[in-house]
Amino acid sequence: QKPSDEGCVFDAGQVKVPEEFHRAYKLYREGEWLAMSDDPEWGGQGMPKTVSMAANEYLYGACNSFMLYNMLTHGAARLVEIFGTEKQKKLCLKKMLSGEWSGTMLLTEPEAGSDVGALTTVAKKNDDGTYSITGNKIFISGGEQNMVENIIHPTLARIEGAPPGTRGISLFLVPKFRINDDGSLGEFNDVVCTAIEEKMGIHGNSTASLALGGKGQCIGTLLGKENKGMSAMFNMMNEARQMVGLQGFANATTSFLYALNYARERIQTKHLTAPPDSPPVTIIQHPDVRRQLMIMKSYVEGMRSLIYFSGLCFDRIALADSEEEKEKYDDLIAVLTPIIKGYITDRAFEVCSHGIQVYGGYGFVEEYPVAQLLRDSRIFQIYEGTNGIQSMDLLGRKLGMKGGKPFNNFLEEVRKAVEKARQVSGLEQLVANMETVFSKYQEVAVEIGKASRSDKILNAYAFSHPFMEATGDIVMAWMLLWRASIAAPKIGKSKKDTAFYEGQVKTAQFFINTILPITSGRLDAISATDGAAVEISEASFGGK
Repeated sequence: QKPSDEGCVFDAGQVKVPEEFHRAYKLYREGEWLAMSDDPEWGGQGMPKTVSMAANEYLYGACNSFMLYNMLTHGAARLVEIFGTEKQKKLCLKKMLSGEWSGTMLLTEPEAGSDVGALTTVAKKNDDGTYSITGNKIFISGGEQNMVENIIHPTLARIEGAPPGTRGISLFLVPKFRINDDGSLGEFNDVVCTAIEEKMGIHGNSTASLALGGKGQCIGTLLGKENKGMSAMFNMMNEARQMVGLQGFANATTSFLYALNYARERIQTKHLTAPPDSPPVTIIQHPDVRRQLMIMKSYVEGMRSLIYFSGLCFDRIALADSEEEKEKYDDLIAVLTPIIKGYITDRAFEVCSHGIQVYGGYGFVEEYPVAQLLRDSRIFQIYEGTNGIQSMDLLGRKLGMKGGKPFNNFLEEVRKAVEKARQVSGLEQLVANMETVFSKYQEVAVEIGKASRSDKILNAYAFSHPFMEATGDIVMAWMLLWRASIAAPKIGKSKKDTAFYEGQVKTAQFFINTILPITSGRLDAISATDGAAVEISEASFGGK
């Protein structure tokens, strides 16, 4: 982790990544890790998505700053594969999926952040069918770096005369260096890095400001259809949202493992019930430390199952025998994406905060690893659509999508896990407690859905984030109960695995009996949809 925290160096338009990244990138490319689950025709390994998710847990957990370069390259390559012409695919795909070239996504501008439709980057059509691109982009992860010889920038811009807003946005393929017809590199394409940001975290990843066409020499080719850039870019954004959830989960896992190891080694004070003259014990013996470790463990293991479940959904889409089956799993992913991106990254930051707390004062010191994990985790709640936007997506789109069928399919998956657990001896009380909160959740989902389509729309959206949190809690309980129902019958059958299986049951017990009651209270607040937040005047906030 530490080399990645030293950051990138900007010098006259060039960016140098941490020196250690070069060897890591060489090994990463040699292992063909970038395209594990991609089409072998373009250099992929053709593995199941579930396998790549599992492998990426380790890779992202080791260094998110480094892996962010690769995440964006993969997403950009997928755009070329889906929307590119045969020529674009031939020139770019293999080199991107092999890591010889990298990729980014150019959306954000100084006055166009979440409101992408406000962008001002212009594309002027040339006689040869290419486009001259002019504009400025900011906050571009991996926008400039020195591990590759070329960078491919999928870029949102508006063709001259196109409609305003998102309806008039097109997507273009803009390379750092122009690409000749034989695949060799041509002249510099007038994509200039003007600065990189000084950030709270992910210092090893360059967050660049790019000036396109400052000298009138930036050339791009249309990717997909004119004025359909936003719908095309959402393919990359949805993948990125899945991967940002994985980033958060991986960081949380690393923080938990560091904290767990530290708690097993750090000796402080006697046991709470021991005689006064007893020797000090490791802090994992203390109840409040155990509480924090259980919070971390329950979220991390619930996140892991959710991430892997999403991978399974992708695999079932790829292997579906019917359009109906494909649609079912595609819809499940759609409903779960705000939870994967929004809820997981919120909870990941919380887990990393607990990691620092377990370390105590040492956690606040940069010599120890958990401080960096917290700093790195904060951006996950912001980029690829802020978590407020994710919650609005859940309430405004996913809840009522296709007449509510996808959301009901999600609820049915939860019910199936509850029914499975009901058949397992020893889980009866957990099932009952889960059902109580799950039943209330379903009622509240209907209530807030109706409120969002009524004159209480502002009140409803003021509670969209709490609703996402409640939905995420239900998903965590679903995953942990599912794990417990598999683990419980195996306890005692193999001595070496007993502690692991017992841990699964205890983790589900902790979450359902300790966290879900808090969820129940949150659901009461959502049901009431109090209007204070939207009724208070701006002046009444104070501060002047």
